[in-house]
Order: sequence, then C-alpha cells, then structure tokens
Amino acid sequence: MTNPILAARPVPPKPAGSKPLTRNPWFAYAGRRLGHFVVSVIVLVTAAFLMVQLIPGDPAQASAGPNAPAELVEQRREELGLNLPLWLQYLQFWRGLFTGDLGESIALRIPVTDVMASRLPATLELAGLAVGVVLVVAIPSGLIAGALTRGGRRRGVELAYTSSTGVLAVIPEFLLGVVLVYLFSVSSQLLPVAGRSGPASYVLPVAALAIGSAAALSRIVRAETLTVLDNDYVRTARAKRMPAWRLYLKHVLPNLMTSTLTIAGLLLGGMIAGTVLVENIFAWPGLGMTIVQSIQGKDYPLVQVIVIFYGAVILLINLLIDIILILIDPRSALKEG
Repeated sequence: MTNPILAARPVPPKPAGSKPLTRNPWFAYAGRRLGHFVVSVIVLVTAAFLMVQLIPGDPAQASAGPNAPAELVEQRREELGLNLPLWLQYLQFWRGLFTGDLGESIALRIPVTDVMASRLPATLELAGLAVGVVLVVAIPSGLIAGALTRGGRRRGVELAYTSSTGVLAVIPEFLLGVVLVYLFSVSSQLLPVAGRSGPASYVLPVAALAIGSAAALSRIVRAETLTVLDNDYVRTARAKRMPAWRLYLKHVLPNLMTSTLTIAGLLLGGMIAGTVLVENIFAWPGLGMTIVQSIQGKDYPLVQVIVIFYGAVILLINLLIDIILILIDPRSALKEG
C-alpha cells in the first residue's frame, strides 16, 4: 500500500542539464537523418545485387569466352561463386563489402579494388573541380544579379541574365559536351578533344559538367537574394548606413545559404551521375567510362561496386547537406521536432 505522506510529497523538478540527449531536437534530427542514410544504403546494395541477377546473360560464359567448353564455364561459375544459392551469394556480397574483398573483375582478371583504386582519382578530380567551379561562379553571380536587378531596376540586365541562365540550365551535359568539343577542339583546335593528359584536358569536361549546374544554382541564389533584400532587418541596416559589403556578407549571404545549400545538394548529386556521360564523351579514364565498358562486357562484379559507389556518394552528399543545414540554421531541426 502506498504511504500517503510520501505520495503527497512534491516531486522535485529535474535540473536543466539532465535532459537526455535523445530528447534534444538536434540529436533527434541527426539520428533520423543517419537512420535514413543507413536504410537507403541497405536498399541500394540490395538493388545493385538483384539488378545484376536480372540482367540477361551468363557472367560465367562471358568470363570463359563465347566459345568456351561447358566444363570450363562450370569451373569458372564455381570460381565466381555463381553456383551457390542466391541468399548465400547475397550474404557473401555483404561480407565482401565489409571486408574489402569485392571479388575479381571478369574482364580484366584483377581485383575490383585495384580497378577502383586506379580509376577513382580521375573521377574525383573531375567532379571536385566541377563542384568548385559551380560554387565559385553561381553564388557570386546570383548575388550580384540580385543586387543589380532589385526592385525592377536594369530590365535589360535582368532579361539578359534570366534568358542566358535559363538556356544553359536546361542543356543536358552530353549535348553541351558535344557542342564544346566541336567549338573548341574540332573547329578552333584550342583544347584537346579527349583524354587526361595535362591541365588543358580538364577544361572541356569540367565545363560540360559545371555550366548547367552553375546556371541553375545562380538563378536560385538570385531569387533568394531578392527575397532577403526585402526583409525589414535589411532595411534597418540600410537606414543605419551600413556599408554595402558588410550588409551583404553579414545579413544577406548567411540568410540565403539554407535554401542555396539544399538546392546545391540536389545539383551535386546530379553532377556526380553526369560524370558517366561526360567521361565517355571525353574518353576520361574514370569510373564513368569504366562502368559503361563493364556493362558492355558483362563484368558484373565491377558494375555492382561502381553502382554502389555512385549511389553511396549521392546519399552521403545529401546527409552532409542536412547536417550543414542544422549547423547553419538550427531552426530546421526544431521545426521537425
């Protein structure tokens, strides 16, 4: 039986510092995002595994050769583990991802990890340079365009800006790459048409990847700049005769970064996928060209790993963008509870 004296005694409030971490909205938000990332990776790996199983063709036959005898094909099937039940192949696939034993390339007859190590730097260089160009070009140009065309001023500048960026933003990477090759390699012979053989060879592939994304992101930055410039705190800062450079750095730029980074994350994911087309146009020796050659040669272990790599990079970019948004604007975490 409950003691009535103890039951009537008031319960002392918990100190403010004793709040569990799981009840903190920032930690809860980060935990949910991390959980979504893990689930997405599991779905990605499973889809990559099943995708190869559903593709027509026999990897063992492709590895042994089209005219190989049946005994050699069966021997090759056992070496690749294709004679095992599907569920056991799936478990071994996961074990290989965790241990780094990703199997052997059917076409090249070398470990998949060696192929990735030799081709990955070229893709990272191309994508990294393109991302840098997009951020360096898009944010300042959008900010300047917003400042110049605020309140309907300079209609000619606004028309030229919106029409040029609108056209550039919708041109696909492969079409832009072909146009750049014709203009700067075939017609004028100013830049190399293909390959990775010096600083000049980077110009056209990076431009093909970056121009469309830079134009799209610049339009977003301009629209956000126009919205921020109409806020009361900006008018107050202008009334206090704050210098323009300080106004834009202190009030305008930080307040447009939330939506800009959100869109930038989506664009960067598209750019990573766009490297597959651009690398094949410019004969760039990276993972994009390797995956096309692997699909044509039915090199399934290599196709699986490259697909997982591209998907994981896009998921990781989205996760990092969400975490950066929490740090820049904690209200985004609080809004979702």
